[in-house]
Amino acid sequence: MIDIILTLALPLLIGGQIFWIRRLQSLGCKLIKNQVWRKRVGAAALAIYGLLLFYYLVPLRWMRTSAHTETTWTELFLQGPFVWWFFGSTVGYLLVLILRLPSYLYRAGRKISHALVPPPASPPAASSRRRFLEQATVAVGTLPFVGSFYGLVFGRLEIETTSHRVELERLPRAFEGFRIVQLSDIHIGPFMTSADIRHAVDLANRLKPDLIFVTGDYVIWDRNTQGAAVEALSGLRAPYGVLGSLGNHELWTKVQDSITRLFAGCGVRILRQESVPLRVSGEELNLIGVDYQTRRRMGFHHQGVVREYLEGVEKLVRQDTANILLSHNPNTFDRAAALGIELSLAGHTHGGQVALEFISPEIAPSRLVTPYVAGWFRKPGGRLYVNRGLGTIGIPIRLGAPAEITVFELVRKA
Repeated sequence: MIDIILTLALPLLIGGQIFWIRRLQSLGCKLIKNQVWRKRVGAAALAIYGLLLFYYLVPLRWMRTSAHTETTWTELFLQGPFVWWFFGSTVGYLLVLILRLPSYLYRAGRKISHALVPPPASPPAASSRRRFLEQATVAVGTLPFVGSFYGLVFGRLEIETTSHRVELERLPRAFEGFRIVQLSDIHIGPFMTSADIRHAVDLANRLKPDLIFVTGDYVIWDRNTQGAAVEALSGLRAPYGVLGSLGNHELWTKVQDSITRLFAGCGVRILRQESVPLRVSGEELNLIGVDYQTRRRMGFHHQGVVREYLEGVEKLVRQDTANILLSHNPNTFDRAAALGIELSLAGHTHGGQVALEFISPEIAPSRLVTPYVAGWFRKPGGRLYVNRGLGTIGIPIRLGAPAEITVFELVRKA
């Protein structure tokens, strides 16, 4: 499904580049009156654009973040602006096409009718009105450039703390008011640096949680960043410790075993198809963690595909107390609810990362892979919360889906 969508999107990506380059060319003709200088500036701009296009898109460098865990001048002055241009031009072009679609359909209908019955000459007013509408759609099409600039410079760094009271029917009395903080989708790299992660760690510690959960995707594409990711997260502190699960990027980069050992070295326990009791005043809460699982491959990745979600977890579920599941992929929720796991905590989606919910709640790229994009979901037998995560993937832009640290206060269901 994703492969098909990417194939269909290719003409849109190419069309967007051609459309906006022509608009800039037209603007240059108005601003630079000297024809010789106009040609020189245009040739230089196209040369720079061609080199950047080759550098980032041919090897897909902007999709495969390097081992940098600090922002370098390359990311700051080359990759960042290029991503801003590529995202803004593509989305802006799509917006222009949508706005012009009625006009295109009307003009196509007129051409067909004119082929049958030759019309009189078009009045100047109609031609002037058409030019005005075209200019207006171009002006509206520039808005994604503004939005992507905000998402790149500010949106990806803004962290929202959300708080929720969670009623659990089988919660032991000793856990009344117990506070849990969740962080997810760290994605360490040049646009989520070690310093950025330590800032999030500091915010989490200030919330004074009793327990902290981290739910996967600590790296992006480079396995060499795992040590820096673990080191940056090692400052998390809670009286009952830090527990976690692994995400798809740990699977794809083949660091599941090594990063588990690194986390263990700094006192963080990663739960992998296992459960652990949490004891408070002689009473227990059952915590379950699983590695990344999926029912369908993503792009070129075939790892982690299972026939049934949470296979083998049945024996880990306890009937005498409340159960909490850490699973990076929210798609395990249906099976978890059927097993009677009262609370599932997931990530994976980044809340859509670019989610234009002010237009429609349905506009989020993550809906291509899951109906569980962000926030709360309920089914008979359980509830799911999907954390929007801290980092980004693909493009270092967040818009309409701010990074999130979640606080849960557990209470007994009346």
